[in-house]
Amino acid sequence: MSSSLELLPGGGRGGRRTLAETAAAELHQLILSGELPSGTPLRLVELANRLEMSQMPVREGLRRLEALGLVDIIPHRGAWVRELSLEDLHDTHETRLALESLAVRAAAEHFGADDERQATVALADHLRLSRSEDSIGARQSHADFHFAIYRAGGSQWLARAIEPVWQNSERYRFSTRQTAAQIERNRQEHQAILDACVAQDPDAAEAALREHLAGAVQRITETMTARQKGTS
Repeated sequence: MSSSLELLPGGGRGGRRTLAETAAAELHQLILSGELPSGTPLRLVELANRLEMSQMPVREGLRRLEALGLVDIIPHRGAWVRELSLEDLHDTHETRLALESLAVRAAAEHFGADDERQATVALADHLRLSRSEDSIGARQSHADFHFAIYRAGGSQWLARAIEPVWQNSERYRFSTRQTAAQIERNRQEHQAILDACVAQDPDAAEAALREHLAGAVQRITETMTARQKGTS
């Protein structure tokens, strides 16, 4: 099974996509990049022209993004990119914490040499792409790292349960530009998770994951609060 998430650029189960999956992936990237910011109306005709495809796969793509919590669709009124909010951020964080704690503990108990290799390569790619400000590549390698670990636990259902809340979380994580110090801090936090898994220490792996997620949500909260104060 591929370590890539279905909707991320370069992802896709088996490497092939339907038109609806392609539409969802393209729209997903436009939302994450900020080209379609939160609150943006999503009009079928405009999006179909932009993506150079018919309205039917675009409509299905929007439904897929609604299922991930990235888009709000109201019958007879239209669709919008879901608003970012501190309440949603913290709800997302708590859900990730519950699911990913289970996943990383299971991974640590079953972690092998091939899992270590995949995660190590993904982490090196993430560091390189983050430093070069390749946001698309950085998002993909970040997902590859975490899911290389989570899938080592052996539960396909747990990895699938994590995916929607992960996708929503990435909107917050990549909504601001990272400094060199933040990139290095993220590297250290990711390395601590990997080291604990390699040591097959579930307690240390969960502790490292919790520290990583808590640090991320704190930094994002501070950024969003500062922005809100600046616009008030």
